[in-house]
Amino acid sequence: MNLLKNTHKTLGLGLLFFMTLLSNKAEAQTTIIPNLDSRVITTGVPFLLIASDARAAGMGDMGVATSVDTYSQQWNPSKYAFSETKSGFGISYTPYLSKLVNDMFLGNVTYFNRLNERSAFAASFKYFSLGEIELREDEFSEALIEKPNELTLDVSYSLRLSDQFSMGVALRYLRSDLKISAFDPSSKAAGSIGVDISGYYQSEEEAYSDFNGRWRGGFAIQNLGPKIKYDDAGRENFIPTNLRLGGGFDFIFDQYNRINVTAEVTKLLVPTPPVYGTEYNYTDTNDNGVYDPDIDTRGSIVNSNVIIQGQDPNVSFMSGIFQSFNDAPGGFSEEIDEFTFALGTEYLYQDSFALRAGYFSENESKGARKFFALGAGFKYTTIDIDLSYLFSASKVQSPLENTLRFSLSFNIGDDEYSEY
Repeated sequence: MNLLKNTHKTLGLGLLFFMTLLSNKAEAQTTIIPNLDSRVITTGVPFLLIASDARAAGMGDMGVATSVDTYSQQWNPSKYAFSETKSGFGISYTPYLSKLVNDMFLGNVTYFNRLNERSAFAASFKYFSLGEIELREDEFSEALIEKPNELTLDVSYSLRLSDQFSMGVALRYLRSDLKISAFDPSSKAAGSIGVDISGYYQSEEEAYSDFNGRWRGGFAIQNLGPKIKYDDAGRENFIPTNLRLGGGFDFIFDQYNRINVTAEVTKLLVPTPPVYGTEYNYTDTNDNGVYDPDIDTRGSIVNSNVIIQGQDPNVSFMSGIFQSFNDAPGGFSEEIDEFTFALGTEYLYQDSFALRAGYFSENESKGARKFFALGAGFKYTTIDIDLSYLFSASKVQSPLENTLRFSLSFNIGDDEYSEY
């Protein structure tokens, strides 16, 4: 009798131990649930990607392969080696979010000088004002005024390597002062540097059946430089390193009429955000090893930042450049989605009047910037005046929608070089 009682006791303890193991096994199960976050690529100082001159804006934000002008510094400084003008000076103004505020703007000042038949240098200053921000503790306290802003200062040198091809290099200082000192007195402006490497090709004028023509081509790798960081404990942000490729053709009908057609593609050379997920403990009710949200109970979080697809974006800026070509979670098709495309045309009459039109497109999953642009240019003696206007074609409203941009250029010195 005692033996039977002890046997029952032993079986009961064994069964309890076995059930405990099953319970622990169930609690040890984990599952990863994807986060439905956007994979739009973001960078620090994104204002660098905004067209600051009206001519480029009027053709759909392009300039790497268009003919040389005063503002080539932003797009492709190697074009200055083909300038017919000895030197030039330009000022441009672009209102930003003009429907909401009247004190946000992007301004640009550029100067270039063609040193001789083969070389040129240029310098520019770009300033992005986010307007005035008024801070009050309550309705009776005195207002504190903050003026966040970002700016760049750059210089470039271009050298003509042959009659049809030139290359250029630019060095850029970036400064971003966005912190509110009233909230954090120890805050300071962030800074970084960037380097541009560019090339430009312009063929000789060739005769065709009904017109003459000239081919153009250009490339630029822009903003090669270290990440930007606002404080020692803050997150590092990539600056907008990008690759621009473009080509175009000039239809020269006679000495008075010319039509230029240009296409351009651009890709950010920074890592694509991967698909993240959150890892949870869960109770596997039917013990099948698969999480079923209808019957299984989700428990505590094990890891809130698990990479499901893609690659870790926390790499150096140089590693990020190479990684940016093959890290999209969606594979090759998503890599293609990360290119933006622009197509622009320009009609010139006697090099004194211009009409321009352009279209810019970005994939909807990568920012959804799509817009049409119109522009015009006027030349009087040594002064060029350019205007442009943007029409959004996307469901996502552009901060530059229905914005009129202005550029004013002064050609200094006589036309000393013959290139056209």
